[in-house]
Amino acid sequence: MTIFLHELRQSRIFIIIWTVSIAFMMGICVLIYPQMGDRMDEIGAVFAQMGGFSQAFGMDRLNFGEFLGFFSIECGNMLGLGGAFFAALCGISALSKEEREHTAEFLLTHPISRARVVTEKLLAAVTGVLILNVVIIAVIAVTMLAVGVTADINILALLFSAYFIMQLEILAVTFALSAFLRRGGIGLGLGLAAIFYFLNIISNLIENTEFIKYITPFGYTEGADIISSKSIDGGYLMVGLIITAAAVCIAYIKYTKKDIA
Repeated sequence: MTIFLHELRQSRIFIIIWTVSIAFMMGICVLIYPQMGDRMDEIGAVFAQMGGFSQAFGMDRLNFGEFLGFFSIECGNMLGLGGAFFAALCGISALSKEEREHTAEFLLTHPISRARVVTEKLLAAVTGVLILNVVIIAVIAVTMLAVGVTADINILALLFSAYFIMQLEILAVTFALSAFLRRGGIGLGLGLAAIFYFLNIISNLIENTEFIKYITPFGYTEGADIISSKSIDGGYLMVGLIITAAAVCIAYIKYTKKDIA
């Protein structure tokens, strides 16, 4: 597991900065909830009447006065977008950086297969995403206890699970793209994550565009749907898992046959 440990050591500062930043913002969000509690019903009523804006974020289907509704909108968007960007950055440079930094000739002359290189780099990227989510869940749990907020643990678990799976899907797609790149693709990775995010908003705003949710991993992280049904949409989730598996396979096939510059 030498490559795996090396990848984690190389990215430790990156992981710490992103994890602390997202966890801090979400923790603050939970901490201020009690101070806003008295006015939440009024705020929720205002948001529910904002037409397209409310539909885009599911505010018209959530009770903003309850913690889960507040958490889904405020913290959910932070974890959704922030986690997606983090996963995209983890994936997009995982394989391409060896050529970009001219370390491929050193790495690939060792008695290890390319498949093992892909496996250990993928495991390192997944571990980074796992660390992010574990720390965030711990921070949310501590801040909820600190302010005395209670919520349905099962629904919270579903929300966190949906975001984690979404991050893994974006990680897999960008990881596959990194196998085709010879230079940095940070802009490509961030752009792809942003496109997925806005595709979900478009599907919420425009009628007869629900099919878009099969394309974007944000389709099965919709807080309003998870809270109302107390489950993750199986159709969107299944497509996401298939895309994740296909992307990982593509990464293996491409990198094992790739002419390394």
